[in-house]
Amino acid sequence: MSNISIERVGVHVRNLFKVLLENPDESVRARDAIARTAANIELTDFEGGEYESGGRRFDKILHFATIDLVKAGWMDKEAGLWSVTEAGKEAYERLKDPRDFYKEAKTLYRAWSVEQVAEDEQNFESTDLEESASVTYEESEERAWSQITNHLFKIPPYDVQRLVKGLLEAMKYHVMWVAPPGKDGGTDLIAFTDPLGTKFPRIRVQVKRQQVRTSTEEIRAFMAILGREDVGIFFAVGGFTRDAEREARQQDRHKITLLDLKTFFGLWLEHYKDIPEEAKNLLRLKPVWFLAPDKI
Repeated sequence: MSNISIERVGVHVRNLFKVLLENPDESVRARDAIARTAANIELTDFEGGEYESGGRRFDKILHFATIDLVKAGWMDKEAGLWSVTEAGKEAYERLKDPRDFYKEAKTLYRAWSVEQVAEDEQNFESTDLEESASVTYEESEERAWSQITNHLFKIPPYDVQRLVKGLLEAMKYHVMWVAPPGKDGGTDLIAFTDPLGTKFPRIRVQVKRQQVRTSTEEIRAFMAILGREDVGIFFAVGGFTRDAEREARQQDRHKITLLDLKTFFGLWLEHYKDIPEEAKNLLRLKPVWFLAPDKI
């Protein structure tokens, strides 16, 4: 049975936190966080090796260890994105010793006494990783998000507009205009709540397929074209900076909704059966069901 010390796992998770805290206001995609963490550490032959079932051992070790960090309230994982919480930042600054850092996360997660944790503090049972339903669940979810995101980044921008058009139609809005390829003046779609477009509000939609997060300046430029009776929807596949989200949330002159990939995907699933086939063919999904672990 091969083991890895608690101190060694502490080194890994502290390096992970270092990576995540390099941009404290932004989440990092799980696979990027793992790759950057591995690049900062000289992996042992054991850690760099692969399981017979496939997959580098280090990746699974890190996945497994982050379960404790999430349950301790030090990390957030959502839609394949990882970030450090305020409690995690405090722990990272306070607990410099890798062993103490990971040991406290385990203590918080399991609510054990110091004596109970001490009995299990010597080794990290890495052979349990392959059998961990939690790790399998996380890796499957992250892989799915990665595939969906990469797909949307690769298809033509006009096809992303067609996806949004299909979603709006499934939600019973009436799309009256779709910008042709080329410069659009800041508006990609115009929709109304009635089929003739005689009732307010008018809905202006801007769609961004760019991988970088949408900035405050881009949000302000979009709000500048909104009329008093307009409602603005800004869909950005790459998401929004925290400042951009704050700008949209705090302003009171315009009605604007920011639509990131997670929110869009939730609406896509909710209205999937009503989405027109033309749009559905651009992002066709098939569910795969399996038993979710109790730790999720």
